[in-house]
Amino acid sequence: MEQFIRDYMTMLKVERNLARNSLESYERDLLQYHHYLSSELRLKTIRNVTLGHIRSYIRHLNDKGMAANSVKRAVSSIRTYHNFLSAEGHMDDNPAQLLDTPKVPQKLPNVLTIQEIDRILSIIPDKAPMARRDLAIFEMMYSCGLRVTELCDIKTTDILWDSEMVRVKGKGDKQRFVPIGPIARENLKNYLNHERPTLADKNPNVAEVFLSRNGRKLTRMMIWILLKKWTKVADIQKEVSPHTLRHSFATHLLEGGADLRSIQEMLGHADIATTQVYTHLDKEHLQEVHRQFHPRFK
Repeated sequence: MEQFIRDYMTMLKVERNLARNSLESYERDLLQYHHYLSSELRLKTIRNVTLGHIRSYIRHLNDKGMAANSVKRAVSSIRTYHNFLSAEGHMDDNPAQLLDTPKVPQKLPNVLTIQEIDRILSIIPDKAPMARRDLAIFEMMYSCGLRVTELCDIKTTDILWDSEMVRVKGKGDKQRFVPIGPIARENLKNYLNHERPTLADKNPNVAEVFLSRNGRKLTRMMIWILLKKWTKVADIQKEVSPHTLRHSFATHLLEGGADLRSIQEMLGHADIATTQVYTHLDKEHLQEVHRQFHPRFK
């Protein structure tokens, strides 16, 4: 049965041009699904799968305590996989056609206040090792609303100084242009002029902007570790990840009066419905302002 997965993954890679992380998630979901079909349900061929078998697998995921979003993603993987098998003639019927998508409670993203952002960015000592780099990283992430992978992939040629923009390669290799604010530009120039040349000497062929001590492209995990380090120094009690800076970017723009369509464009969301989660956060902000300043709350 695993030959079908290989064929399906080839289709996703060639025709849909999905990002590597998305491809890995699809493959992982489907390998686990196939394992359950063969080991638990003793099915020898995918042709024998029924809607009941798929629902049995979903119950199995729930019984394991899998997070609701992970179950939803697995269901989506299974549905599109069976759509492919049916279209290719590997199955007479599509057992996933009537499969319901699990309802997932909307979880609002965690955000930092403007004061908390300022505290993190001001806590990095000027003379700390890699201080210019670390400050430039977090100023860029907050100024541009970048995903951590997007930040890691930015090359020196992607910084468009004349137009004060950065060229970003997003999900599915889709390209967008995002403005860089003046403070982020100043810190980026400071890093590029005074720290990066020394790092680049150790590995001259690396084109990415942000480098490790040995001159290699920074990894997602390293940026996560750096952010954890400085948020701890700043005594921020919230759970903070690199994506928190992206959420904070969008939330603060919306609170400041930016329109949702512009925020969608800067975040690189294909569907504006994804961006609309920030309107819920904005409502919470309005309620807090109302509670704080309306005379009937005093």
